[in-house]
Amino acid sequence: MKYFHKKDKSQKAILYLCLLLFFSIQNLNASSHREAPLIATDPLADNTDLYAFRSPDDPNTITIIANYIPAELPFGGPNYYSFGENIRYEIHIDNDASIPGDEIIYRFTFFKENEDPSTFFNIRLGAQNAKTTYNMERSIDGGVSFQEVLSNAMVPANDIGPRSIEGGAGLGMEYSAHWSSAITTSTSGEKVFAGPVDDPFYVDLGAIFDLGNSPRQEGPNRDALARTNVHTIAIQVPISTLLKTGAASTPSSILDADYVIGVWASASRPSMTTLTTDGNISYSGEWVQVSRLGMPLTNEAVIPIGDKDFWNRISPYDEISELTLDEYFFNPELGLYMDDSIFGGAVPSLAPLRIQKASLGAFDFSNGADGLYILKGDPALDGTALDDAVFGTLLLPAPGKPRSVDLWPTFHTGVPNVIPYQLATGKEGNPLAAGKPFINNFLPNGGDMLRLNMAVPSTPRDDENFSSLGLIQAAAIGLTVAPFNETADLEFIPNMDGFPNGRRLEDDVTTIELQAVGGVVLAAVGLWYDDYDPASSPSPVTQDLLNVLTYNTGVTTNDKAFSSSFPYIAMPWRATEVNQ
Repeated sequence: MKYFHKKDKSQKAILYLCLLLFFSIQNLNASSHREAPLIATDPLADNTDLYAFRSPDDPNTITIIANYIPAELPFGGPNYYSFGENIRYEIHIDNDASIPGDEIIYRFTFFKENEDPSTFFNIRLGAQNAKTTYNMERSIDGGVSFQEVLSNAMVPANDIGPRSIEGGAGLGMEYSAHWSSAITTSTSGEKVFAGPVDDPFYVDLGAIFDLGNSPRQEGPNRDALARTNVHTIAIQVPISTLLKTGAASTPSSILDADYVIGVWASASRPSMTTLTTDGNISYSGEWVQVSRLGMPLTNEAVIPIGDKDFWNRISPYDEISELTLDEYFFNPELGLYMDDSIFGGAVPSLAPLRIQKASLGAFDFSNGADGLYILKGDPALDGTALDDAVFGTLLLPAPGKPRSVDLWPTFHTGVPNVIPYQLATGKEGNPLAAGKPFINNFLPNGGDMLRLNMAVPSTPRDDENFSSLGLIQAAAIGLTVAPFNETADLEFIPNMDGFPNGRRLEDDVTTIELQAVGGVVLAAVGLWYDDYDPASSPSPVTQDLLNVLTYNTGVTTNDKAFSSSFPYIAMPWRATEVNQ
């Protein structure tokens, strides 16, 4: 830190600012769309969304997309949004639960250049200001060493307008050609793109945060992120690159445990920023993680505001042992608004979502209840995932933690192909019996990540059964649609590759997660809703279940169509064509 004479008030002020920045950055940690207090002041390092899916047009690869910089207005001149310098943007992959930490890390570092500093325009006469390039490094030893596999790669310019892009006084080329030319291939075989795109996330943020008023009880719903952009880092990686050491080159089945990966993204900054009176800025100190993201909406809608910055300060591997955070999954706040005996009546939008309080006449999963813990020690649990001899106390840790069997593993471990985590098809009314094998993305190494079983085929986007409801729709098909519900044998069901088995761009994660809080996962394995009475009706497809399955937030698709080829996200909105 440069020393300033104490009598120089202006220098003292700058010193104070330096110190303030230093201590702020030490604690600056958050992710997603401005959902934690500190990261809201650092948008260039703010993760907005993360996606991981088997590439629909290249099934031997996995596409991972990490988005940053929330709610970019396309007309953000003269200083348009861009990746930040002195930030490490990273994509982390865990493929082996027996080894703590990441196995593979992709690191991106960005650089900017003003080609014509004499103008205030971003693009003029073929020259670009804030022209951005990047290097990509890869580590395959958990971050011990990195190898540069892509250097001086191009970030396309923002789509400023026709005069700046197609015009003779601008770049002189179609924007689609300019944007597509940024798709490149690394020396290690990954297809890569980094640049501005349409924000692929869709949600009525205004309604959601107006005390859960989604769908809106009055007036039309509105996609708050429509016509906004983000900056994306997209990589398409051969499955063979992502496999754990020793895994077979061909999976044994679509549920092969050796094909499960966990994916999370982060951004880090140097711990020290120094400003001086001559206008220079220097960076020093250790790199400090300032944002991370795995599952969508975790920090937005599960973690309370008092713990949001803390949640982002730690890694998923720290989080798995941070027991205080588990309580927000064992007894989710949203559950309070899905319970008529508590606050359900105050949030009418969530009325279709009512958690089981007397499933099969015995099991209460409302906040503070015991759920399946009342079976602890019962021989009926022998050999199941809830047996202490199988996974210890991981899934039934204590009384009063009802969602330890569904919400918590969905966000923290993935789901094993072990009883009771099989579809109710074939269980003949006993949720603890063997049923139809459904999914295995179990990776109990670390906390919040996207977990994806790479052996599961991709559902064609033009398949009549393709659904933005992901695994929820796959479960519904497996339970109710012939021929899938006519056998308990393992078979691929459309959308088994959907969220939360990874995350596709199309997946309506807001609806899916609210349905999950409403107990739909419990119902899928045979813990039916309270209005199911086997004595009076043979079908568990009751009104309560239909209410949950037909619920949506009112915003169910993105405002732009996705592409059928890498990087799949739509090109960014043009600054001169956005309606406000």
